[in-house]
Amino acid sequence: MIRFASVRRLFSGLLKGRCVQPIRAPGYLTESHLQFHTHSSSALKRPGPTSTDRLTVRPANWPASRLCHGGSRGTAERADGKGNLSLRALTQAPKPAIYLGVSGLIPFVSAPAFMAATQSFYPELAFAQMVYGACVVSFLGGARWGFAIPAGSPAQPDWMNLGNSVVPSLLAWLALLCRDNVVEGALVVVMGLCLSLHCDLILLPGYPPWFEAMRTVLTLVATFSLVATLIIKKFCSEKKMETQNK
Repeated sequence: MIRFASVRRLFSGLLKGRCVQPIRAPGYLTESHLQFHTHSSSALKRPGPTSTDRLTVRPANWPASRLCHGGSRGTAERADGKGNLSLRALTQAPKPAIYLGVSGLIPFVSAPAFMAATQSFYPELAFAQMVYGACVVSFLGGARWGFAIPAGSPAQPDWMNLGNSVVPSLLAWLALLCRDNVVEGALVVVMGLCLSLHCDLILLPGYPPWFEAMRTVLTLVATFSLVATLIIKKFCSEKKMETQNK
């Protein structure tokens, strides 16, 4: 009787054009019900994070700004005297800085080279070399001052930086007072060059690596040029430029 009633209801629904809902027996599951039960059972059976999984969790990445402070860290290390100076940094130097820096060595090198070629010591030429060296020493102090003034510079405008920028100028002035003794003036200039380089590379927050490398090379060449002039004075005869011109 149940089957006959369901068949009769099916035909009557088709004749009337209505959607016929099939008769489901108790416990009947549709496809949507099966999907829901499958998803629920998989979620319930999914294991939670174990102790091993917690150990393998990686922390979030550091911000890019933290990873891009290699130059600042290098500056801090050089300020503490722990940085390593590399001449390879000269490849990063701007070409105008290289050309102007090398051309600035011409007055230093030309004086002893000329005296060595003539095997004579010229006091006027040695004094001109010493005066030029005093100007360079004063310039190095001004460079430190200008490096500490801009905002955001690793060298703060404090007593240490600004005070050390004034000392080279005082040494240059002291060298010019030694007009009658070129040897003393040249020694003061050498002391000013070496002291300025020592402060810039070790005691104070340093310049960019390429500038530090260039400063080291230029200071060494200038120092050896002044020493060479003093050696020529000791072993060569002294002549006056006016006498030589006559």
